[in-house]
Amino acid sequence: MENSAQRFSSDRVGREESLRNYMIQVYNYMASALVLTGSIAIFTASFKEIIASIYLIVDNQVIGLSTLGWVVVMAPIGIALVFSFKLNKMTAATAQFLFWTYSILLGFSLSLVFLTYTDENIASIFFITAIIFSGMSIYGYTTKADLTSLGSFLIMALIGILISSLVNIFFHNSLFNFILSIVGVFVFIGLTAFDTQRLKNMYHLYSYNNSEIEDKIIIIGALTLYLDFINIFVHLLQLFGKRKGR
Repeated sequence: MENSAQRFSSDRVGREESLRNYMIQVYNYMASALVLTGSIAIFTASFKEIIASIYLIVDNQVIGLSTLGWVVVMAPIGIALVFSFKLNKMTAATAQFLFWTYSILLGFSLSLVFLTYTDENIASIFFITAIIFSGMSIYGYTTKADLTSLGSFLIMALIGILISSLVNIFFHNSLFNFILSIVGVFVFIGLTAFDTQRLKNMYHLYSYNNSEIEDKIIIIGALTLYLDFINIFVHLLQLFGKRKGR
């Protein structure tokens, strides 16, 4: 009986250690992607030639996207769809390639942030985002509450935000955009906790003792949390960002 209890305790410790290593890999991929995206954004914003190839600029104001700009903006959406529908069939190496490609392309898009807002403001809001994200991800990892119902509500809210944002492109209502930014912050804060818990559950369901599946879950998990972080950051910038020249 004692030996059985010891084996059970040892197995549980081993599973918990494996789970921690798995989550560390997720966070490492996510952090690396953020560094890559930020580096690309800063590099792009530093060269007028690159900016001019992506954005249409009149009197130092961005008024739209060039053909290349539309490709840069739409390509990540295509990659996200590939992840959604082809993840089971693709290899872990392919998933990793698409993940880094997504991070690079988003860096080009986010170069506009460094053209629009002051460096000090970007740094302070990034720091605030990191604190919020870390707190909610820790909560999602440690809570015993089932966040499934919350996640379902947040996903529906996210769909509503996306549709409303598309509609507001035609109306350019600044107040409506402000409200969407407030809602967006809370939605992605909640999704951070939900996605963290979901990744933990996915590990227990699918990845244990299957390295190929685990590697793919790590990549898709890193992408999910990466997008949660980016969206919190962007929405906070839209709410509290200090624009250059003001």
